Amino acid sequence: MKLPPLNAFRYFDIAAETESFVRAAERLHVTHGAVSRQVRLLEESLGVELFERRNRAIFLTAAGRALQGTTQAMFEQLEGAVQRLQQQASDNVLVLSCEPTIAMRWLIPRLPRFNAAHPDLQLHLVAAGGPVDFTRSGVDLALRRDDFHWDRQLHHRKICDEWIGPVCRPGAVTSLYGQRLLHSRTRPSAWPTWLRLSTQRARHTERSDYEHFYLSIQAASAGLGLAMGSALMVRDELDSDQLQAPFGFLRDGSAYHLLSPQPLDDGGKRQRFAEWVISECQACLAHLGLAQNDEPALPSPPQVR
Repeated sequence: MKLPPLNAFRYFDIAAETESFVRAAERLHVTHGAVSRQVRLLEESLGVELFERRNRAIFLTAAGRALQGTTQAMFEQLEGAVQRLQQQASDNVLVLSCEPTIAMRWLIPRLPRFNAAHPDLQLHLVAAGGPVDFTRSGVDLALRRDDFHWDRQLHHRKICDEWIGPVCRPGAVTSLYGQRLLHSRTRPSAWPTWLRLSTQRARHTERSDYEHFYLSIQAASAGLGLAMGSALMVRDELDSDQLQAPFGFLRDGSAYHLLSPQPLDDGGKRQRFAEWVISECQACLAHLGLAQNDEPALPSPPQVR
């Protein structure tokens, strides 16, 4: 037996629920005539009258009431199944907003390990910095350095401290005297902070400015001078001898955090990513000989949590 089109059953079900072709048309965003035609086609296909039509009003017949009992349960089950499928698909996707320099120089090279450890999760990466509107952006997590104030209602978890130090192409650099220092507009206080912490003196130096932090590091790799680098973000270049850190690294008092509108300890995808990224950061810093308690850090700037 060939069943009538599913759409005809849907139109009938809404008309039966509302007891009106007009209200059914409003619910379905179609015309009154479209609902009437679909119901009539269904009646002709089944060979029974489903509604009594009297003075522009409609009333379910006994056959109509019997059919509605089935269609109502059928569409409720169908809608529930669709919602579960969509929820499962959503649960497998993690949208991460990450500062561009961290994303390009540290996170992306390590994502194959994340994919291997969590093959059931799909990570969608969005490059952005500063405050994030979780509601409008659709982002699940944001990886940020705590150089701005965030909403106190957000859940947050510290990933690791920031360690900074001058980096350049390998060579005989033993002092800052006469060197070209590469600055970036996105981290204007990086050099002054490091000079204050290290007690180094920058005499007779030249200066070049770059728009972004990652551009200054790339310029250092090209031999254009010394850039202020984050230990995390230059670790791979240090290993491959593309860069050197002649003065080592110091904690600058800032840190990296994961921000989320949802709890980070619920056992779900957010917690899984948080635990993975913390483990990766700790391993990276340990590889460079930088433990959390090796150096005294500056007091962290006040945060609005």
